[in-house]
Amino acid sequence: MNPVFNQTINISFLDGISLTIKREDLIHPFVSGNKFRKLKYNLLQAKAKNQDTLLTFGGAFSNHIAAVAYAGKERGFKTIGIIRGDELGDKIEENPTLKFAQENGMQFEFVSREDYRLKSENSFIEQLKNKFGDFYLVPEGGTNELAVKGCEEILTQEDVAFNYVCCAVGTGGTISGLINSSAKNQKILGFPSLKGDFLQDEIRIFAKQDNWNLISDYHFGGYGKINLELIEFINAFFEKTKVPLDPIYTGKMVFGVIDLIDKKYFPAHSKILLIHTGGLQGVDGMNMKLKQKKLPILKTND
Repeated sequence: MNPVFNQTINISFLDGISLTIKREDLIHPFVSGNKFRKLKYNLLQAKAKNQDTLLTFGGAFSNHIAAVAYAGKERGFKTIGIIRGDELGDKIEENPTLKFAQENGMQFEFVSREDYRLKSENSFIEQLKNKFGDFYLVPEGGTNELAVKGCEEILTQEDVAFNYVCCAVGTGGTISGLINSSAKNQKILGFPSLKGDFLQDEIRIFAKQDNWNLISDYHFGGYGKINLELIEFINAFFEKTKVPLDPIYTGKMVFGVIDLIDKKYFPAHSKILLIHTGGLQGVDGMNMKLKQKKLPILKTND
């Protein structure tokens, strides 16, 4: 585990508003950001239960799949990934995420999108146990009570000075941990990367305070969707700050926060902390798609 630090964003805003970003993306070279936090106590629990195999779920460019594969290898677990999309079975070499996971020992089971929707059903889990034997189940995106416990460790005592804490939202585990460990005077703002209002209920399962809100205007059309405006924003932000952003989660969140500053959403002199949840491994796959569409690619290094 590498030390995480808060980096001041040297962009001037009106009304004395300041931005700082917590560089969770630097916590581990391959198990980055919130994935490290979510897996920490799940891996300890798997060891405590004498399990030697982790099974989890994810899509073609899933940060979670890549993280589980590497963390599993590092901690001595076999790993199995149930991958959404049976058409991907013969495309592993073309997919940077799946290739990385396979190189780190993950065994794949490719399933149709219809079957993938059954991933929480007991009957489907039993079928997987019949096929693969016993395993420790890590949910899609990694969110469960142990994941939330890990994410409660993101905020530290030095972060109490911030009025607002902002993060991207996928399955709701990270924001739940932030809510639980936040100070009473802080507002936690989540920026969902998916369309739909179902996340409110998911977060309420784990959240122990009500000092939070979801802002659903910055998903850019839905999960994995991206356009020229977002690409140009991420690249301009990198040029100004040298902070690389992923286009699925943190890039959209940072875009949203700066847009809201421009729209005077935040009171004057607000101190805003952005949580960089990692996800940069997915940029290579996204850049492959952008090249096919003849769009500019994302810059994550000089």
